[in-house]
Amino acid sequence: MLSRVIPGALTLALLACARSTDLPTSQDFKLNVTVTPEATPPLNALNFTAHPVGENEVPPHETKAQGQAVFHLSPDGTTMQYRVLVADINNVVASHIHIGPAGVNGPIVVFLFGNAPPGGGLVNGVLAEGSFTAANFINVLAGHPMSDLIAALKSGHAYVNVHTNDGIPPTNTGPGDFPGGEIRDQVGGGHADH
Repeated sequence: MLSRVIPGALTLALLACARSTDLPTSQDFKLNVTVTPEATPPLNALNFTAHPVGENEVPPHETKAQGQAVFHLSPDGTTMQYRVLVADINNVVASHIHIGPAGVNGPIVVFLFGNAPPGGGLVNGVLAEGSFTAANFINVLAGHPMSDLIAALKSGHAYVNVHTNDGIPPTNTGPGDFPGGEIRDQVGGGHADH
């Protein structure tokens, strides 16, 4: 009997509350909320990567060499930190970021490593790490802001190239002797840190 009384009493109490004139109305629930358009994401705190291999060179090269380049833009959008790692590559003389789409050779815009003397031998591991700003830009980006490089990276119009030279003429005789670049990859990413 008690179990029948409690649900009935509860139902009556809820009905009484629903009919009460003391209940808040929609006019009583006013929130001071300001809605603003979503801000454009900042150019800062972005990460980019590349995985250079011989088949991406123009023309492609047969080589066991490969690499990994990682870039991180500082929160203020002015300084790019980088690390370039390589494996199974001989006689590295330089590494750069170049401007150009896949399949096209373009000008150097930032030095990442070099110039080192030819014939340096086998390199495995960290080739270079450091940072650069827009003050380090050369050729077509000289005098431009960091945002111009970021735009090129985001659009796939920039690549990392690792150059080799054994120091013995002629050039382009095989792995360890591609002064124009032995391994290459377009830089991708542009993902913000979370």
